[in-house]
Amino acid sequence: MTVKEFYETYYVKYPHVSTDTRTISQGSIFIALKGENFDGNQYAQKAIELGAVCSVVDDKTKEADNCIYVENTLTFLQELARYHRMQLNIPVIGITGTNGKTTTKELVSAVLSQKYKVEYTKGNLNNHIGVPLTLLSISKDVEIAVVEMGANHPGEIKTLVNIACPTAGLITNVGKAHLLGFGSFENIIKTKTELYEFLAGVDGTAFIDADNENLTNNLRGVKNTIAYSFSSETDFKGTMQGNSIYAAFVFNNKGNSIEINSSLYGEYNAKNMLAAATVGTYYGVSMEQIKSAIEGYIPSNNRSQTKKTEKNTLILDAYNANPTSMRASLETFVRMNVESKAVILGEMFELGEASEREHISILEILKGSTIGNINLVGNWPHIEGLSASYYKTSIELKEVLQKTPIVNSTVLVKGSHGVKLELLVDAL
Repeated sequence: MTVKEFYETYYVKYPHVSTDTRTISQGSIFIALKGENFDGNQYAQKAIELGAVCSVVDDKTKEADNCIYVENTLTFLQELARYHRMQLNIPVIGITGTNGKTTTKELVSAVLSQKYKVEYTKGNLNNHIGVPLTLLSISKDVEIAVVEMGANHPGEIKTLVNIACPTAGLITNVGKAHLLGFGSFENIIKTKTELYEFLAGVDGTAFIDADNENLTNNLRGVKNTIAYSFSSETDFKGTMQGNSIYAAFVFNNKGNSIEINSSLYGEYNAKNMLAAATVGTYYGVSMEQIKSAIEGYIPSNNRSQTKKTEKNTLILDAYNANPTSMRASLETFVRMNVESKAVILGEMFELGEASEREHISILEILKGSTIGNINLVGNWPHIEGLSASYYKTSIELKEVLQKTPIVNSTVLVKGSHGVKLELLVDAL
């Protein structure tokens, strides 16, 4: 059965696609994916028992009345998603970048939802499986889609844009992350800007951070650009506001301006807010609606999130970390004007040969600060002149905090997701 035949026979009638039997509902389509530690083919029959109309498998031994055999289920999922996308005559905005892509995706979606019915990437489903599932969740009444795209190896954005076929795109920034997979910073730039390369080929529109030379110098042939900036003269300009714990800026567009505050920690998030405001204005959302959307957005999932506990004020930025985001978060924290500060930093993963050098550069920021309570979790080097407490795991630090708690402090919690710093929240 071809993708087109499957689409017309099954998907049009049963548009809920699942790759996990835990999300099967009556009338679902189950696609059995395989990974290093699992084989979805083993659950094909269970999915049907749970209500799936069919299971798509690539193991011939699983063929049955309601099982449809294909050569490769992952390829089939991606081709089905691309076919569905090509039936949609709507703007599709692709978003990628080293840091801030999830927050920017959330802000852009919130802004556009003021005027349109929007479908967007849920959570962090931004890879070769998540992007197809996002596309297949777009119903006929959706007016704009926002698709987040992540990568940790060369060429991955090219794969994703060829599935999603965006009509517009935005790269938040390019920084040092996943160096182990990419091999070099140059490869990161090349991979991220594959979004620009695709847009150039379809005469699409790119929203460009004019302050970032890594982006402006690597447009890959894009002709339709919409620039935003804090320092250059562009149609969409931001002016930083205040010295608060939260990001705030004044949004200026062709002589009109409005102040926008947020519940997002860190002045670096103002650039993500400016990007969202620019995209919103381009698609006809009013300044007042943009302000309402951004100010109403409450961060969650340990991303630029603040939390008041009985003991402290926590700044939870622990969903992920790389040298670029860690530096931005820590430098903002160092400048904050609060009485008592403490930091809990988790190791930054996937840095390869650059790991020790990048960790030392972060410790140098702490060494030059007045922060006295410094806690490091994971594999951190020791440097002369820095007084810090070292812990192998978050569990080890949690046991210490339960006996000797941090109190009456503002605490920055930042690290790679694998360090599991979220386990510390109950003790803080």
